[in-house]
Amino acid sequence: MTDPLRRSLPLTSRPGNGILFRRNGESIAVGRFLADVAALAARLPPRTHALNLCADRYNALLAFAAALSRGQVVLLSSDRSERRLAEISAAYPDLALLVDAEIEAVRGEAPWEPPPGAIRVAPLAIPRPDGPNPRIPLDQVAVIGFTSGSTGRPAAHPKTWETLVAATVAAGERFGLQGGADIVATVPPQHMYGFETTIMLPLHVPTTSHAGPCFYPVEVAEALHAAPGPRVLVSTPLQLRALLGAGTAMPPIEAVISATAPLDPALAAAVEAGWNTRMLEIYGATEMGSIASRRTLEGDCWTLYRNVSLRQAKDMPDGTEALVEGMAAPVPLADAVELKEGSQFRLLGRRTDIVKLGGKRASLASLNRILLGIPGVEDGVFAVPEDLDRNPSARLAVFAVAPGLTAEAILAALRREIEPVFLPRVVTLVPALPRDAVGKLPRAALEGLRRQVAGLA
Repeated sequence: MTDPLRRSLPLTSRPGNGILFRRNGESIAVGRFLADVAALAARLPPRTHALNLCADRYNALLAFAAALSRGQVVLLSSDRSERRLAEISAAYPDLALLVDAEIEAVRGEAPWEPPPGAIRVAPLAIPRPDGPNPRIPLDQVAVIGFTSGSTGRPAAHPKTWETLVAATVAAGERFGLQGGADIVATVPPQHMYGFETTIMLPLHVPTTSHAGPCFYPVEVAEALHAAPGPRVLVSTPLQLRALLGAGTAMPPIEAVISATAPLDPALAAAVEAGWNTRMLEIYGATEMGSIASRRTLEGDCWTLYRNVSLRQAKDMPDGTEALVEGMAAPVPLADAVELKEGSQFRLLGRRTDIVKLGGKRASLASLNRILLGIPGVEDGVFAVPEDLDRNPSARLAVFAVAPGLTAEAILAALRREIEPVFLPRVVTLVPALPRDAVGKLPRAALEGLRRQVAGLA
């Protein structure tokens, strides 16, 4: 008979006095956390799924851990819009909704009131020193993450407890976190990248997460200054650009980690020089989680985590798939890659990222990097018209956030860098792009911006 302990792992492998979180000036140890988990789990209704909408990062950890200990599958979505909540509720009707006890406005969103029946999450008013450490079956589906919707409607991707823990331990080893680190993040805990680095890591690697908020540069700097260190900043290319541009003084930072899109080497160099740190990147996707890393300035090769391997996809001659510990089936990569010796590979670009015009090819990612490299352009994107494949006269468009620049100046700068066939027919200046919390542009949001601009024309 199989020993059930061999087919399960504890919620946390940290000792009871290990510090998991810093919240409102308080250091929260493992024992206190487990007591909070037990108290919340006792309040949860019997449901198959739980939607974790907590913005406070410690509350998000409590919501995840309590639901997991009750055998519920936790849904990760940072989109709190009425439309998205209706979609999720329709797909998962036996659903508990978990929200912060104190609702704060999320940056860039209208005031939000949770639906009736939402469960308010908060630490115990009177802290208890200890609680049970539940064991979770390895094959239990722990979370379902959703893609950003940048290429269509968000798609659901389940992760087992085994997959999450294996990736967490591998990431801790890769980034040398076994000796301890304080993590401050600008990404939400509901995004798979933020979930892995700030929710899962403290459970199984001796790191301490900051509960937040960390949106404005001054908030990030204050959180880093308050952390005893060694300090690690978890962010995205768009947010790093804003942090550097603000010029806010930073304390010593051991490392900066970025994900969601490959980092421009020039930005990586500016981060390393400006903050005297190491600029590291994670490669992954919601479908499979994080699988590889690199130090940007050391070259364009990525090194796989020890729990991952790549191989040529059996049903796609030009495709690659990842074999990830704990996942039942290989995961196709959205990117074209060049496999190198050992555990390394190079990214060649998204297979769906290539634009063909006038018999020529260009990568949208490359075009966007050129646009963002223009001095004075704070944000911007090349947009592909829907009729590009069937309309010979169709051309790309550009939306740009560039206070102080004219559309003509941006077009002139692009003309010096890219071939004429890829020049935008129009450059539209906008106050901001409708990016999500990790800097991605969902297709629906970009289409909404197109319609809005067309209506004003």
